[in-house]
Amino acid sequence: MSLQTPPIDLQCQNLCKTFGSHRAVREISFAIPSGSFFSILGPSGCGKTTLLRMLAGFLEPDSGDIRIKSQSMLGVPPNKRPLNMVFQHLALFPMMSVGDNIGYGLRRRSVGADEIRRRVADVLKRVGLPDAAEKRVDQLSGGQKQRIALARCLVLEPTVLLLDEPLGALDLKLREQMKIELKQLQQTFGTTFVYITHDQSEAMVMSDQVAVMNHGRFEQVASPQALYYAPATPFVAGFVGDSNRIEGRLVGGGEGPRILSRHGLSLAVSPAGEHPLEDGAGVEAFVRPESIRVARGVHDMASDNQLVATVETVLFDGANSRIEVRESVHQLDLLVRLPQTHEFADLRRGETVSLGWMSGQTLCFASGGGDGDRGGGQGGRG
Repeated sequence: MSLQTPPIDLQCQNLCKTFGSHRAVREISFAIPSGSFFSILGPSGCGKTTLLRMLAGFLEPDSGDIRIKSQSMLGVPPNKRPLNMVFQHLALFPMMSVGDNIGYGLRRRSVGADEIRRRVADVLKRVGLPDAAEKRVDQLSGGQKQRIALARCLVLEPTVLLLDEPLGALDLKLREQMKIELKQLQQTFGTTFVYITHDQSEAMVMSDQVAVMNHGRFEQVASPQALYYAPATPFVAGFVGDSNRIEGRLVGGGEGPRILSRHGLSLAVSPAGEHPLEDGAGVEAFVRPESIRVARGVHDMASDNQLVATVETVLFDGANSRIEVRESVHQLDLLVRLPQTHEFADLRRGETVSLGWMSGQTLCFASGGGDGDRGGGQGGRG
């Protein structure tokens, strides 16, 4: 028996928005199934906020359409759209109790007092704060305020909830905790979440699908796993997670494609992306730090790519410890994740290590041209 495909809650078709000569959003199209956690991830200035403001109704697109439950939202003011929004600065009313904060939108809709009390009590229970209705806002912790801001929106039963970097004002430990709580709350309520962030960790941990945005376009829309292991473009490969990036030109041969840097380093690679790679073309190759096996001293690593390098820096961070190394002959800098073993507990700057990885772990894309090589962590936070 086949599973029924969920209906589409939010759909955008060829959305465009220009400010003067700046094209902030360019031909954006996507569809979000009901009950999904969908994130839009990208660096500052990529167009995320402009797109969010169009979805919310604060901006009208120059062209294209926004449809919620198959109904066009063009010309529909923000307060008439079946969605709500949680901002980074939560804007809770300090003069109201928690219960009054949550019930504010219901009162504006002229819902009866008994129904408001029932719905406020229900949503407080579902966000894990059943006894908080009479508390003042200043009696709440940062995480509790976050949950109350969510409850205030979810009590209105929106089709779509927009979240504009809502964890940005929290400290690191609370952010980590709230990532898990947000995902659990979304699953509990079943509401479609559209989450805007520049923090890839937030997007990857919580989302069913992630759209990676760059220069007003979506570079790739996929599951977090697909973005990480099968990036479609060099930007996605470099932005999502840490990667070592190596520039050069493609060299064919009987043993399969290789990248040749201008300094003469030859590495076996695996072609990636939508465009075929031509022999001699400028390319960019990416290899994850955790894909590189490491051993102390000089050893045969039994890998397609084998290098000997010198440790330049040890970056100790428990299970996430890494080393920065420099390849001995061609002076290529690489970031390598250390395995979780005591073998490397006393590793020091200046030591010699052997590195190895397979061709399939080196994704290669066509570039705009230009030889060279450049290693190091490329990704992450925009």
